[in-house]
Amino acid sequence: MAARMSMTEVDHKLVSDAVAKAETTTDGEIVTIVARRSDAYHDVGLHWAILGVFLGLAAAAAMPVSFEHGYILLLGGWMHELSLRLFLLLLLGQSLAIFLALRYLLALPRLRMVVTPKATRNRRVHRRAVALFRASAEARTVGRTGVLLYLSLDEKRAEIVADRAIAEKVDPTEWGDAMAEMLVEVRAGRIGAGMAKAVMHIGAVLARHLPPTGTNPNELPDRLIEL
Repeated sequence: MAARMSMTEVDHKLVSDAVAKAETTTDGEIVTIVARRSDAYHDVGLHWAILGVFLGLAAAAAMPVSFEHGYILLLGGWMHELSLRLFLLLLLGQSLAIFLALRYLLALPRLRMVVTPKATRNRRVHRRAVALFRASAEARTVGRTGVLLYLSLDEKRAEIVADRAIAEKVDPTEWGDAMAEMLVEVRAGRIGAGMAKAVMHIGAVLARHLPPTGTNPNELPDRLIEL
């Protein structure tokens, strides 16, 4: 597996400086947050373990004779056939072994991330971004001009969430270039540079819709927040 990405002090400075520069061109306020991951996905590991059990039971139901022969070999090959009670007991043991093996393997976060469906990862990242926006930026400026740039490293996915005054003026598709350019840099391991480029794109969009009036104070932190 590739080495895990992490933020450096240089990355923090790149992003923070980009935020400060972008905000000189607009009354909008930009908040940047980067997280290792957006969810632990423990439920995904549980779901795979349960699925493994059901697949094992389905295979036994489809090929009972083969499973019986396999169990006989496991017991030393001294029997010609198994009683129903012993067969079911061994099937139960097999199910428990499958469940515990998968739960143990998927206790490893990186492996659990690999088997998590992309759609699930996308939903969890979006949900976390919205929650963080509500906690850090929503309605925290006088003009409701806050916008959050959120990056989740393990999922390699980002979200841009804007407050009401921005959302009413900016079509969500206008954030597309910022997202695309950032993710290209992030996938290449240049996290700080990617976020800084995205911030400058966001600043350019905000400058068109919310140009500076000279009366808007800096109400949200410029520094990059790392969770």
